Order: sequence, then structure tokens, then C-alpha cells
Amino acid sequence: MLDRTTTLFSHVKPGETEFIRGGLRDFFLYRDLGIAAATHGKVIAHLVKANLPPDGGTGWHIHEADFQIVIMTKGWAKFMYEDQVTLVEAGDVVHQRPGIRHYLFDYSPDMEYLEIVSPADFKSVPVDPVCEIPAPTPWTEP
Repeated sequence: MLDRTTTLFSHVKPGETEFIRGGLRDFFLYRDLGIAAATHGKVIAHLVKANLPPDGGTGWHIHEADFQIVIMTKGWAKFMYEDQVTLVEAGDVVHQRPGIRHYLFDYSPDMEYLEIVSPADFKSVPVDPVCEIPAPTPWTEP
């Protein structure tokens, strides 16, 4: 059968792309998985990992996106989704519905997750606080 899609085949192996700074949050590192290029910006998939302690977190925001999931691959993170604390641990999958107000306020030093969002150039928009945020867990030296 002839392929009539406009997307490209993509296969990214570990080590072919590096974790880099310059993503949405300066306290995380991001590893591009080639999906935004392969889908011509329809979808982005990247690995995100902790780089610095959660001092201040992400702030209250929404994403202007049609679809977003987070798959926690290592460690844990605590989010506020509206007024509910949600612990997301390795193996958990979260679908963040469009427009949900949220705040990532705490995470482990080994936290790493796969994030898949459509479109690839989604926006993060600050919103008014929903409620008070619990204090993050301090990182300790090994």
C-alpha cells in the first residue's frame, strides 16, 4: 500500500540527541525525540528531566494545546491540577485536558518524563492562582 501521509519516518536512538537547556523551563533539561520534525510541527515528543531543585516550580499556568500527556519514567513529581495535589510516580500516565490550570511544584532529583503535546509549538500561559501551593521537598546531598 502506498503511504499518502505527509509525516516522515523517524527513529531516534539513545545518544543520538542530548539533554539540553533552553526548553520551556530553565530548571529542566529536554531531549528532542525527532517527532516535531517528522510531523511538521503537528506533535512534539521530548524527554524532560530535573536539572535544578524545585524552587518556585512552574507557577500557575495552562497550555494552549489540543492534546498533552505526561508519562513519568523515573522518580516522581507533584502537580496541582486545579485545587488537587496529584502525585505522579514512575509508570504513571497523565492526560492533561486542554485548558486545565496546573502547577508543577515538587519533584525528585531523578525525575524524568516523556511529554507528548500537539501542536509542537504549544504555548504556556500564566493564570491567576487557584489555591495555595505546598512547600517542595528539599533536595539533600547524597
